[in-house]
Amino acid sequence: MGQNLFIQNALSPPILFFFLGAIAYALKSDFEIPAPLPKLFSLYLLLAIGFRGGIELQKSGFGYPVLPTVIAAILMSLLIPLICFLVLRFKFDVFNAAAISAAYGSISAVTFITAESFLESQNIPFDGFMVAALALMESPAIIIGLLLVKFGAPKDRPIKRKMKWGAILHESMLNGSVYLLLGSLLIGFLTSAIDPSDIKKMEPFTAELFYGAECFFLLDMGIVAAQRLARLNKTGAFLIMFSIFMPIVNAVLGSVVARFLNLNPGNALLFVVLCASASYLAVPTAMRMTVPEARPSYYISTTLGLTFPFNIIIGIPVYMGLVNTMIPSIG
Repeated sequence: MGQNLFIQNALSPPILFFFLGAIAYALKSDFEIPAPLPKLFSLYLLLAIGFRGGIELQKSGFGYPVLPTVIAAILMSLLIPLICFLVLRFKFDVFNAAAISAAYGSISAVTFITAESFLESQNIPFDGFMVAALALMESPAIIIGLLLVKFGAPKDRPIKRKMKWGAILHESMLNGSVYLLLGSLLIGFLTSAIDPSDIKKMEPFTAELFYGAECFFLLDMGIVAAQRLARLNKTGAFLIMFSIFMPIVNAVLGSVVARFLNLNPGNALLFVVLCASASYLAVPTAMRMTVPEARPSYYISTTLGLTFPFNIIIGIPVYMGLVNTMIPSIG
C-alpha cells in the first residue's frame, strides 16, 4: 500500500463526484438534487448489491468461509457498541452514549459499496456473500444501543418514553434498508438457483448502471456531508476525535478477526470496512423513535459529516494497507 492507492482512490469518479457535491455547498452554489432522487438511487443501490450478493451466495454455498464470516460479523456488531459506550460514557450521559454507540456499531451501505468499487479498480477479487454480512450487521447494534438505555437510564424515566420491544425489534429487523437488502439477496439467490438465464435479463439494470448510480448518489452525499460538517463545531472536540479514531480502532479489531477467519484480501477489506463504518440512516431513525433524549446532532453530524467522508477518502486505502500488513500470508 502506498501513495498511489490514496491518489487512485481520491481521483476515482465516485470520490470526485463526492467532492463536487461538497464543493457546491461550500461555494454556496444553487446546485441541488430534487429530494426524491437520492432516495430512489439509494434504493437502487441496495437492490443491486443485494441481488448480486444473492447470486454469489448461491454459488459459494453456506460452508466456509460464508457461515463463520457472517457469524463473526454479527458478533462484531454486538461488541463494537459496547466498546464505544465505555469510551463515550466519560463525556456523555447514557442516552447520548448509547445512541452514538449504536451508530458506530452499525454499518454504512454506501461505504461498503465504495469499498467494492475500490477493490474492482485495484483488480482485487472479493465474494458476493459479504453482502449477507452487510445486511445482518445493521440490526444487532440497534438492539444493543437500546438495551444500554434500558438498563442504564434513570429509573424515573417518563413511562411514555419506555421502550416497546415489539416496535424496537420491528424497526431494527425490518427497517427499509434491511428489508430491501435481504429481500434482494433472497431473490438473487433463488434466481441463480432456479433459472440463471434470468440473471442476464437483470444485468443491464443491476450491473451496467450501478457505477453511474453510485457516482450520482455520492454527489448528493457530498452535499449532505458538507452540510453536516459545518455543524460539527457544536459537538465538541472529544466527539470529533472519537469520530476519526474509533473507526480506526474498529478497523484494527476487524482486521484481527479477518486474519483469524483467514479471509482473502478482498473479503478482509470489506469485513474491516463494515466494522469501521457507521450508520447514518437506520440507527438515527430507531433512536429518534425510542431515545428522544439523545441529540441527533451528535450521532448524525459525526457519522455523516466526518466518519463517512474519512472512510471513503482516506480510510479505505488505509484499511487496505492494514489488511495487507495483518494478513501477510495472503495479502
